[in-house]
Amino acid sequence: MQQQTDEDLIAEVLAGNTAVYSELVKRHQRFVFTLAIRFAKNREDAEEIAQDCFIKAYRGLATYKQSSKFSTWLYTITYTTAMSFLRKKRMNTQSIDDEENTLQLENHVSDFNANLVEQKSAHVYLNMAIDMLAPEDAVIITLFYKGEQSLDEIGMALSMTSNTVKVKLHRARLKLKEKLQLLLKDEVKELI
Repeated sequence: MQQQTDEDLIAEVLAGNTAVYSELVKRHQRFVFTLAIRFAKNREDAEEIAQDCFIKAYRGLATYKQSSKFSTWLYTITYTTAMSFLRKKRMNTQSIDDEENTLQLENHVSDFNANLVEQKSAHVYLNMAIDMLAPEDAVIITLFYKGEQSLDEIGMALSMTSNTVKVKLHRARLKLKEKLQLLLKDEVKELI
């Protein structure tokens, strides 16, 4: 099945071989989970979002138009599912004030400083900084750099124009740099 394209697998699923859908899930589950955790900020919620995404994708597979990549269509579902999940969750919880956000940020920094000797990988630093970004910024950075999606593909996934994505990506990079500077102080110059 590895040689088959996503479109080939979709055609098989739509023809009645529903077991093949598991191959599509295997191909895309890590990235869908990565996007979900960028929004949810915790593993349990991210797993729930990812599971909901694949269920929605399966149910809507017949509506998939092959004018874009399957991954772009799936990431659109991930984005809308995550946003809906967060809206529902916000309605069920109290809002967090700025003082608690500052405390949480200080905890991240102190945790980072305590483990600085053990954590020398630029990948670890970047992921920590991305986790500190607002969900929309984290998703745009993740789609562009880790998902290797074009500005047009990100625009389709997030229902934005490619120019809007370009501006948001630029702003997200600046925010990412600020977060890296907060985490790494002088070391950030080596990473950027």
